[in-house]
Amino acid sequence: MSDIFETETDDDEAELRELEDSDGESYDGGDSGNYVFPHPLYRLKLDYSSEAVYATAPKKLSLKPGDCVLLPTRYGSDLARNLGTSEHPVGIRPSDLVEVIRLASQKDLDHACELAAQEVDAGKVFREKVKKHGLAMKLIAVHFLVGEPKVLFFFSSDNRVDFRELVKDLVGVFKMRIELRQIGVRDESRITGGLGICGRPFCCHCISEKLPSVSIKMAKEQNLSLNSAKISGQCGRLLCCLSYESKVYEDAKHTMPPEGTRFFYDETSFRVSSVNVITGMVQITGEDGRVLEVNASRFSRSGGRWKIDERDKKSGETVKS
Repeated sequence: MSDIFETETDDDEAELRELEDSDGESYDGGDSGNYVFPHPLYRLKLDYSSEAVYATAPKKLSLKPGDCVLLPTRYGSDLARNLGTSEHPVGIRPSDLVEVIRLASQKDLDHACELAAQEVDAGKVFREKVKKHGLAMKLIAVHFLVGEPKVLFFFSSDNRVDFRELVKDLVGVFKMRIELRQIGVRDESRITGGLGICGRPFCCHCISEKLPSVSIKMAKEQNLSLNSAKISGQCGRLLCCLSYESKVYEDAKHTMPPEGTRFFYDETSFRVSSVNVITGMVQITGEDGRVLEVNASRFSRSGGRWKIDERDKKSGETVKS
């Protein structure tokens, strides 16, 4: 095992396990089988929740990037912004597709602006009612649907909340359908946004379409320090990028010998001491004290054993002091 890893205790392992996503709307990818997705297939975004929606459009309707459309969502009929077409959608099921109802009119856009202005006041009302009922609820966002009279309240809470009486009060104030959605800390980060430890906007807010499942195993396979402060995001869960890069490491390691592998090279017994997937270099340590860095392309596997190409020994090989 690489010396990059820090010593783990049972308490450390338990603490790290708590960073794995156990709430929110995490997604492990969909299986579309041999389904051929229709063309053109549009990728749209719900700006208020940073969720992506894949949709088709009536033949007479051709959408351009940036167009706003009215379409059915899991919350109800609402506006979404077209990001462009998707040639090879990944991780979605045929059942995830919806059909665009129509292009948004100027009236729809004006109505959306009016509703957005009301969301601040709606949030104040929500907090007042929550305080009145003594509920432990943190309001994350408010959104009025454009296509139908309905308001969404996204909130977080450490426990399940009985908000039936709260809903009755809210219906009495807004005179429309009310939907309260309890979300996890990862969903909260996706909605509110922010900057990650890399200095860039949260992936869940501006890049990813779904929240991928992330595990400690992924961090171990990528030879990362098992320090919770270094591998967790502002949401308190493991970094989403661990999942994005996991497949790259899995594929690369099939072409590189694992740490601890022993073989005979240049008349000396060597042992693989570390593997750098990013640079494609493998560090090997010989019984004679030599430490070499060898390009992974020189390794091959035959009969279940790893070997190194001895032709051009100095090619792609660096002596480490």
